[in-house]
Amino acid sequence: MTAEQSTQPLLHDLVPTVAAPSSALSGRDGQIRAAGVQGLFHVDRRVLSEAVLRVDGHEPEPISYAPAGPGAARFVGLLRHFGGRTPDTAVRVDRLRRVLPSAMSEQIRVTSAALDTVSCTVTLDLASDNALIERVKDGAAEPPRATTATSDGLAWPGGTTVAAAEALVTTSPARLSWLVTLAPGESVTLRWRVDLQSRGAVVAAPDRPVEWARPDVRADDRRLVRLLDQALDDLESLRLTDDPGSGDTFLGAGVPWFLALFGRDSIWAARMLLPLGTDLAAGTLRVLARRQGQRLDPRTAEAPGKIVHEIRQESVTLPASYYGTIDATPLWISLLHDAWCWGMPADQVAALLPNLDAALTWIERYADADGDGFLEYVDATGQGLANQGWKDSADAVRHRDGRLATAPIALCEVQGYAYAAAMHGARLLDAFGRPGADRWRDYADAMAARFRERFWVPGPDGGYPALALDGDKRQVDALTSNIGHLLGTGLLNADEEKAVAERLVAPDLASGYGLRTMSTRDGGYAPLSYHCGSVWPHDTAIVMLGMTRAGHSDAAAVLAEGLLTAAEAFEYRHPELYAGDSSTDTGRPVPYPASCRPQAWSAAASVAILQALLGLDPDVPAGRLSLAPPAARPLGAITAKGLRIAGRSVDITVARGAQPAVAGLPDGITVRTAMP
Repeated sequence: MTAEQSTQPLLHDLVPTVAAPSSALSGRDGQIRAAGVQGLFHVDRRVLSEAVLRVDGHEPEPISYAPAGPGAARFVGLLRHFGGRTPDTAVRVDRLRRVLPSAMSEQIRVTSAALDTVSCTVTLDLASDNALIERVKDGAAEPPRATTATSDGLAWPGGTTVAAAEALVTTSPARLSWLVTLAPGESVTLRWRVDLQSRGAVVAAPDRPVEWARPDVRADDRRLVRLLDQALDDLESLRLTDDPGSGDTFLGAGVPWFLALFGRDSIWAARMLLPLGTDLAAGTLRVLARRQGQRLDPRTAEAPGKIVHEIRQESVTLPASYYGTIDATPLWISLLHDAWCWGMPADQVAALLPNLDAALTWIERYADADGDGFLEYVDATGQGLANQGWKDSADAVRHRDGRLATAPIALCEVQGYAYAAAMHGARLLDAFGRPGADRWRDYADAMAARFRERFWVPGPDGGYPALALDGDKRQVDALTSNIGHLLGTGLLNADEEKAVAERLVAPDLASGYGLRTMSTRDGGYAPLSYHCGSVWPHDTAIVMLGMTRAGHSDAAAVLAEGLLTAAEAFEYRHPELYAGDSSTDTGRPVPYPASCRPQAWSAAASVAILQALLGLDPDVPAGRLSLAPPAARPLGAITAKGLRIAGRSVDITVARGAQPAVAGLPDGITVRTAMP
């Protein structure tokens, strides 16, 4: 294998068409070429590695691509080599692709504006390599599999078949051919379809309608509306279930590498979508609860009460069921609490309380291996993830001078998650008449005191929380976006939250396109580093929501503006991440070339932007709804109709110089608003 073959392929310019657990990646011309990561994927396998369209041996010249709704894309090309000499191109090709959970179909419409009759041969060359997604990601080349002819098309081993109406079929090469004759002004539509088999798959498409509401949002800043429209289409395409009969749905993490169950990613995406309803959160909680750890297994990192990191159909690097995450368990607890606050029915919450008890026990008994009171991780086997927070690349945790931190590592945000989980767990235990609440409040108080003593990096301006403590309990003193995840958890006091919020909107962290993962002043910073300088929309969104809860809505608006500016450059489909270059240095954000798109938590960030700009924070059990939008109203007026609180459709309007207006709230909920 050459060095070139082993390089991860780039995908930032590819067009995704998705209906989980299937996804197609092509060029912007619609062609699926036998190169890089292009192909049709289904449950961790590339089932189609080539689908190249030609007319009389010529590829159409691309002029347009656009999404055509969930799971669909349209490509337009021109054929300038025949049809006579005219000022305009005589023959046009429209290619409408639709991806379904177990199929892909295309309609190819050839239209002639020539002055005379046009005859041509349309061909579609196909191939399948059945490559495992991990092999594709590594850049490995797999030979195409042998093709056989069927009564109506082609077939490959493993159950992938192609059917085409009125096409001539050959197997060497694997090709569909149509003879086309068009009179002036005529068009013809050619159809073909690939069907996929997935017996025994660990994930499947849900058999129920979309769980969340689709609000009618009107805003002075139309970027927000466009971003929400595209994001909700993408989120619909990422829905998965582990059991179609259960009705429980979660979001696959992202295309192409992570279209599977990822505990942390699915939790955060469901949490950000709570303004649209609690059903997705409830399904995500139950799916993860069914896989909650039961035993100690160093190979898979499983432990009693622990929430799983990822579930794959098959894997060659990590175990197919892998628990190497330090944060999914406390985040599961907070998702349960937050869903309850948004109105998740009490009986659904009560059914998960045994899992809550187990998760709390994991935090206390298994997450703190050395007993110092902090949650830390180490990959004891050498075969798992070296870093097990959300920044899980091997070089993600660095000191200010750029040196890598040594394990075991206690991340700052994980201590905030644990504090919030303890407080949220205590509240749930009290509300449902279960014992132990006081013990968890005491745990949270002790955590806050320890954190304040050990994590704060001193400085002339009051300092900031360290990224982590390393294996020698020294501060990993890099300044990173991780500290923003502490906002709104309760771990910090008001003065500390103010200091952190001010740090996060300073130019070394706020790029103008969102929040950098690391300060430009740190030795490890690089704008195209995966976790040490890039911008992740979901990371920025989490920090925005924390700022809002902590009373710093104006700072949240600064970050929201950055995400909306970036969204324009990415056709209102935020990728997984992009470069941390400043908006004052580049006219548009620089893509991260191996970034997934669509990505569940990046798409869900659009709803978080809406929530932050409305300042929306409900607590149905307490009978209150808080509205604290940014005082400056930097993006103008916003009206959101059809949000969901306690199962009711709620309308909220935020305008300049006026109190926010709310309609449709359930009885017994009091609105608290902040004047601009």
